[in-house]
Amino acid sequence: MPRGDGRLTDDLDPQEHGPRDACGVFGVWAPEEEVAKLTYFGLFALQHRGQEAAGIAVSDGSGVVVYKDLGLVSQVFDEPTLASLRGHLAIGHTRYSTTGGSNWENAQPTIRATTAGTTIALAHNGNLVNTAELAREVAERGLENDRLATSDTALVTTLLAARPDLSVEAAALEVLPRLRGAFSFVFMDESTLYAARDAQGVRPLVLGRMERGWVVASETAALDIVGASFVREVEPGEMIAVDEHGLRSSRFAAPEPKGCLFEYVYLARPDTTIAGRNMYSARVEIGRRLAKEHPVEADLVIPVPESGTPAAIGYAEASGIPYSAGLTKNAYVGRTFIQPSQTIRQLGIRLKLNPLREVVRGKRLVVVDDSIVRGNTQRALVRMLREAGAVEVHVRISSPPVQWPCFYGIDFATRAELIANGLEIDGIRRSIGADSLGYVSLDGLVAATEQPKTRLCMACFDGQYPIELPAGDLIGKHLLEGVGRRAAMPSATPEEATAAVAELEAEYENAEHTDENRGAPLVASPGGGDALNRP
Repeated sequence: MPRGDGRLTDDLDPQEHGPRDACGVFGVWAPEEEVAKLTYFGLFALQHRGQEAAGIAVSDGSGVVVYKDLGLVSQVFDEPTLASLRGHLAIGHTRYSTTGGSNWENAQPTIRATTAGTTIALAHNGNLVNTAELAREVAERGLENDRLATSDTALVTTLLAARPDLSVEAAALEVLPRLRGAFSFVFMDESTLYAARDAQGVRPLVLGRMERGWVVASETAALDIVGASFVREVEPGEMIAVDEHGLRSSRFAAPEPKGCLFEYVYLARPDTTIAGRNMYSARVEIGRRLAKEHPVEADLVIPVPESGTPAAIGYAEASGIPYSAGLTKNAYVGRTFIQPSQTIRQLGIRLKLNPLREVVRGKRLVVVDDSIVRGNTQRALVRMLREAGAVEVHVRISSPPVQWPCFYGIDFATRAELIANGLEIDGIRRSIGADSLGYVSLDGLVAATEQPKTRLCMACFDGQYPIELPAGDLIGKHLLEGVGRRAAMPSATPEEATAAVAELEAEYENAEHTDENRGAPLVASPGGGDALNRP
């Protein structure tokens, strides 16, 4: 289910959403097992990483079949569909779009056939930053790309399929070093399961062992659900392959670890372990540090469920203030395809959360949540708690202020909409109506992860991007849709397609990068292009 600031209301109003991760990926090689069902359950465990589309590809050794559609895992698949997906290896994907719009053509896994008779299916968690460069290469080489697909994943699949003279493994070792950005891939042909992780290891990817097979997944929680034991992480810059001969590993880049710090705060499930650190334990420790950094006299500590719960437990433990539930959540308000009316919009988070009046009445409250994005949710929560009788509301946040967009697989709000970008902390406090406001420090957050700062990507907090971004703002969720309007028509020649890419590059390089004209094609997170040109 959706979690965190903004996610409480984004199902009711698409314009109101908080940080959303790119995707969850899962792969299994297990002869004599029902691999489609294993993948289905693995995707269930990864549903929080993407809720726009889901898909599964399977192979029985003679061919690869893909079934995918828009919607949640439970909406896309049913028993007859899974029963028809038979084979000994499979990959799966649950998607939130960060490159390419939310449409069926961009759902994953992507699939391509080679002239050598091999079929390749691929699923991707992350976001590439040299997408325009890859689009130019595909156009210049005259490669056949899905004219309706506008994702970086489709381009990578096309490049992998473009070398019929090489095995899929050899083609991957040629293509992977040319990719820049964040990627955790699972991919397959008729006989082999592959997984690869970018040199920085920005997005997580783990390897598990079953009694009769192997599993790769975005999070260890997905290993647990299918009964696989954790073996190790797929290393940054590593590609693994699993087939009838066993598991083998190749290096395509020297590791330069920069794991995403936001995974520890918000993205990963609390029962997941990353780099040896359990997420629940890390979040409880963040709460302890938050209590030491921002103490306050109060009667109760309450979480914003569910994402604020571990940090609230840690805050209560370190402060000595009793912990209690103060907000109850309606778990059955989820994705809806009914357009909200203005009346429903005004209800806002009341459809998701309601105060426990007998608990909060007359109390001084510490309210703990994981992040503040626009501040709209926090503002409504503070007002609801006061209306329920709280005499003081002190807000504590278990991450530093988010001030910069992510180009590596998280879709934040526009930079102009990030409340921490335009206001000092006291201004944010006044805006949301709290009696006090405190964020955990960046050093405190890093310490709770038990990882060295040098091994973490903290760009959304400090603006320091570990993977070089392209010049001229040639980056963005809808970048390829801009190219596609001119180049991806069936009649386009390679020369016309190349010219269209060059034309788009020229447009971007000549554009004045103001907030007014910085549209979705220019930036990974709409409105965030100034991160590339900041002083």
